[in-house]
Amino acid sequence: MTEVAVEELAEPYLRGVLATAGLDVEYVRGEGDTLYYRRGDEEVPVLDLVGGYGSTMFGHSHPELVAYARELLAAGTPIHAQFSRHPYANDVAAGLNRIIRRETGSDESYFAIFANSGAEAIEAAMKHAELERYARVEGLRAEIAAHAEAARAAAADGVVDAGEVDAAVAEATAHNEALFAATPLFLAPVGSFHGKLAGSTQLTYNPVYRAVFSALAAQARFVPVDEPGAIDDVVRSESRWLHDVVADGGRVTVVRRPFPRFCAVVLEPILGEGGIHEMPEAFVQDVQRLAGELDIPVVVDEIQTGMGRTGAFLASSHLGLRGDYYALAKSLGGGIAKAAVMLVKASRYQSSFEMMHSSTFAKDSFSCLIAGKVLDLLEAGDGEVYRAAEERGTELLDALRGLRTEFPEVLTDVRGRGLMIGLEFAEQGEAGSGILRELHGSGFFGYYLAGFLLREHGIRTFPTSSAVHTLRFEPSALISSADIARLTEALRDLCREIRDTDGGRLAPVG
Repeated sequence: MTEVAVEELAEPYLRGVLATAGLDVEYVRGEGDTLYYRRGDEEVPVLDLVGGYGSTMFGHSHPELVAYARELLAAGTPIHAQFSRHPYANDVAAGLNRIIRRETGSDESYFAIFANSGAEAIEAAMKHAELERYARVEGLRAEIAAHAEAARAAAADGVVDAGEVDAAVAEATAHNEALFAATPLFLAPVGSFHGKLAGSTQLTYNPVYRAVFSALAAQARFVPVDEPGAIDDVVRSESRWLHDVVADGGRVTVVRRPFPRFCAVVLEPILGEGGIHEMPEAFVQDVQRLAGELDIPVVVDEIQTGMGRTGAFLASSHLGLRGDYYALAKSLGGGIAKAAVMLVKASRYQSSFEMMHSSTFAKDSFSCLIAGKVLDLLEAGDGEVYRAAEERGTELLDALRGLRTEFPEVLTDVRGRGLMIGLEFAEQGEAGSGILRELHGSGFFGYYLAGFLLREHGIRTFPTSSAVHTLRFEPSALISSADIARLTEALRDLCREIRDTDGGRLAPVG
C-alpha cells in the first residue's frame, strides 16, 4: 500500500528549522536520561541533556512517579472538581513552605496560587503585583482627593483664595489622571526570560519574542546586572510624581508625592535562556535594597533553576536572594504532570486575587498529588537528590572547564551551578572556513552544534534561546560519571571539527 503524505500543520515552520539542523527526530520513549527514536525496527538511544528545559529532575518516566500516576488514574482521582475543597493543594503549599523556611530562615508563610506552566505562574505574579500597586494608587488617589476637598472648604471659608485653589486643583487633577492611566513598569535583568505569554513576554529581554507584542501588556525596563548602581539610574529616569494640593496656614501649595509606577522586580537566580549566567551578588543586593525603598515585591523566577537543580531547593538561596513571590514549575510535575505554583508572602498577599484569577486545570488532584510525591522524593534521605545535583554538577563543570583549557580558541566560557550549566562557543563570523562563517551567519549556530552531537554521538542538547552560541546542559540528578565522560568525548570531537577542519560535518547532509 502506498503511503499518503500528510500535510504538516502543527507548527510547520518550526519543523523546518529543526530539519535544517538535523534535529527533527520523533522520540517514542523516555527512561531516565535517555530518549529513544526508531530507525526501522530498532530503538536508538539518545542521552538527553536538555532535560525538558529543566523539567526532568528525576529523569523521564521515573518508576515511582509513573506507578503513583497509574494508581491515581486507576482510582479515578477527580481531576475536574473545580470550585471545591482541595486538601492535596494545601498539602503541596505546606510542603513548599516548610522547605522555603528551612532554606531562607524566614518564618513567614507564603500563600499559593496554582497554575499549569511557568509562564502562567509568572502571569499570576504580574497580576498580583499590579493588584498590590493598584491598591496603593487608589489609596493615594483618595488622599489627594480629600486634600483637594479640604482646600476647597478652606477657600469657601475665606482662608485661602478660591481662584488659586481651583486653578491648582485643575492642574493637579489633569497631571495626576495622566499618571493614573499610565502603564505600570516592571524591572528585570538584561538577558531575562520569563515565558512567551502576553504578559510574561514583556519581561523577556530578547526583542524577537517581545517587541511585536509590546502594546498588549505592561512594560519592563531591563537593567544590566554587571553595572553597579544601574538599577538606581533606571528608577530615577522612570520615576514620576503626583501633585497634591494642600491648603495650610492661609497658603495653597502643591506638594510632590512619589507615584507608585513600578510593580515589581522580576528575576531568575540564573539566567536560563539568556545564556546561563548567575546573578552577581552586588546586583542581588541592589535589587533587595531598591525593592525595600520602593516597597515593591521581588518576584524570584525559580521555574528552571528551582526544585533542587543547583544543589538546593531554591537557586536563590545560594545568593542570599529572598523573594516576596516565588514562581515554581517544570520539575514540580516530576516530568509527568503539568504543575506550577506562584507563592506570595503573607504580608503582601491580596486575598481578593483568588476571585480575580483562576485556571481550569490548575490545582487539580492529579497534578497536586504528583507534585507532593516529587517533594517527598526531593526531601528523601535528608536531601540526597540535592547532594547528587551538586556533586554531579561539579563533576560536569570540571570536565567542561578541562575542555575549555584544551580548546581555548573554540570555547570561551563555562558557567552555571549544579545541573544547570552553559558552555559558550566562540563566534565564527571571521572563521577561515566559509562553511563555519555561513553557519554563524544563519543565526542558528548553536542548533547546528546540537545537530552534530545528536547525529554523530547520540547526545541531545540545545543552545539557550537568546544566546545561541551557548549550549545548555540540564540533565537529571541520575546522570552518571559515564554519561559525563561520554559527553566530554563528544564535545572534544565537536571542538576538533571546528578547530581543525572546515566544519563540514556540522551541517546535515540531505
